Amino acid sequence: MYKIIIYMLKQSQQLRLLQKLSPQQIQLMKLIQLPISELEQRIKEELENNPALESMDDPDIDITDTDNTTKELDDIDVNEDYTTNNQDNEITEDNYDDGIDEYLNNDDEMSDYNLYINNSSDVGTSNFQYYTNNSLIDSLIEQLDYKNLSEKERIIGEYIIGNIDDNGYLQRSVDAIVNDLLFIRAVQTDQKEVEKVLKIIQQFDPPGIAARDLKECLLLQLKATPQKTPEVLLAIEILENYYEEFTKKHYELIIKKANITEEQLKSAISEILKLNPKPGNSQAQVGSQAMSIIPDFVITINDGELELTLNNYNIPFLRTSKKYEKLYESLSRDPNDDPKKKETLQFIKQKIDGAKWFINALEQRQNTLYMTMKAIMETQKDFFLTGDETKLKPMILKDIADKINMDISTVSRVANSKYVATPYGTFLLKHFFSDSLGTQSGEEVSNKKIKAILKELIENEDKSNPLTDDELAKILEEKGYIIARRTIAKYREQLNIPVARLRKEL
Repeated sequence: MYKIIIYMLKQSQQLRLLQKLSPQQIQLMKLIQLPISELEQRIKEELENNPALESMDDPDIDITDTDNTTKELDDIDVNEDYTTNNQDNEITEDNYDDGIDEYLNNDDEMSDYNLYINNSSDVGTSNFQYYTNNSLIDSLIEQLDYKNLSEKERIIGEYIIGNIDDNGYLQRSVDAIVNDLLFIRAVQTDQKEVEKVLKIIQQFDPPGIAARDLKECLLLQLKATPQKTPEVLLAIEILENYYEEFTKKHYELIIKKANITEEQLKSAISEILKLNPKPGNSQAQVGSQAMSIIPDFVITINDGELELTLNNYNIPFLRTSKKYEKLYESLSRDPNDDPKKKETLQFIKQKIDGAKWFINALEQRQNTLYMTMKAIMETQKDFFLTGDETKLKPMILKDIADKINMDISTVSRVANSKYVATPYGTFLLKHFFSDSLGTQSGEEVSNKKIKAILKELIENEDKSNPLTDDELAKILEEKGYIIARRTIAKYREQLNIPVARLRKEL
C-alpha cells in the first residue's frame, strides 16, 4: 500500500519596509566614522584608485592650463576595477547601527597587585599612543650574544626572548617551553636547562625582564640594586614572605609578623614604589615613536566666547580631473558607434561620477562634523569656558541628534572616535556624553559631576582612615545627591579607585 503526499505551493505577496542606502550614502557614513588621522590615508587611496580625482596640492597638476593634454584612448584600461565607487550595496536598518595604588588593576596571578593603569574616557584623556616594535627583543638578543653559551643554550635563550611581551614578562611556562622546543625546534631539553638560561636572561637590562609574574619582577629589580641597604633587604623580605599581605595592604599584620616598626615598613615600601612594574616599556619606548593624537576639532576662547574650528590637518583640496572631463565631452560628441569607444566612455563617466561623489561626501562629512560638534559645544558651554567637569550637563546622543535634526546613528559615528582640543586638554567626544541623576531639589545633574565630586572627596580623605562606599554615599546625600552605595562602588571602579582598605596608607 502506498501513501501519496501532495505538497501545495502557495504564492503570496508580502509588504516589507527596508531602508536602502545609495552608494553615496554608504560612502558618506564610512567617511563620517573616520577620525582625521585615518581620513588622510583614505583620500590618498581614492586618489590612487581614481584617475579622475585630483589634488590641488599635486605638483604635477597645472591649474593654469588644463586644455593642452588629452589622454589617448589606448592608455585607458577599461578592464580596471572601478566598482569601488559604484557598487550596488544594500543596507537594512538593522545594520545601522599614587603610590601603591598605581600598581592596582591586573589579571591572572597579578590581579591583586596591578600592573596596568586603565586610561578610561571617564577618568580623563589619553594623549599618546605607542607603536609596538622589536627594540626590546633586539636589545635582549644583543645581550645574549655577549654570553658564552653553547649552541643549544642559545636556541633556548632565543626562544625564551621571543616569548617576552611588550611589558617585559615571559608569557610561557618553563614546561611549555620544554615542549615547544622539542616539537617546534627539535631540541630536546629539560626544565633545569631552561631555568638556567632563563636566570641568565633575567640578569639582562632592563632589570626585572623575563619575570613570570609581578612578584618575581619586583624581586629581580631589588636584587639587582647595587647598594643593599637595610631598606632594600627588608623590601626583599616583605615580597618574599609577606607578598599577599602587602598586596592587600595588611600593614599591621606585616609589622607583627616581621617584627618591625611602622617607620621601617614605610622605608621598605618606599623602595618598592621606586621599581618599574612594566620593565619592558622603558626599553620599548626608547625605540618607538610616540604619536600624538590629532584632534578633529579645536575649541578656543576669544574674548570670553567659544570658537570652533575643524582641523583639516593635511587634507588636500580635491577636484575632478579637467582632462577626463574634456575627454568625456569629446567622446560624447563623436558620432562613431565603436564598441570600444562606448566602453571607454562608460569607464570615464563612472570615474568622474566616483570623483564627484567622493568630493561631495567629504563636504557633507565636514558639515556633519561641524554641526555635531557645535551642538555639543553649545550644550556643554560652561565646561568649555571653565574646564570644570562638575559643570558638565547630562547629555545623550538623542539630545544632539534632535538638536541638529539628524539620526542618532550619525551622531554616534561622529562621537565614536573623534577628539577635540580645548584649552584644558584633548578629549574624546564620548567624554561629554553622560546619563543624568536626580538631586533632592529635583534638578538633573550629569553622572560626570558625581564622579568628579567623588574623586575630589577621595583625594582629600584621611589616608590613614579612608572613606568607605557607605560613608561616601552619606556625604553625597548631605550635598543633595540621591545615590545608592552600589552606584558609588560602580563609579569608583570606573575611576579606577580601589576600595577603602586598599587606599589605606601608613
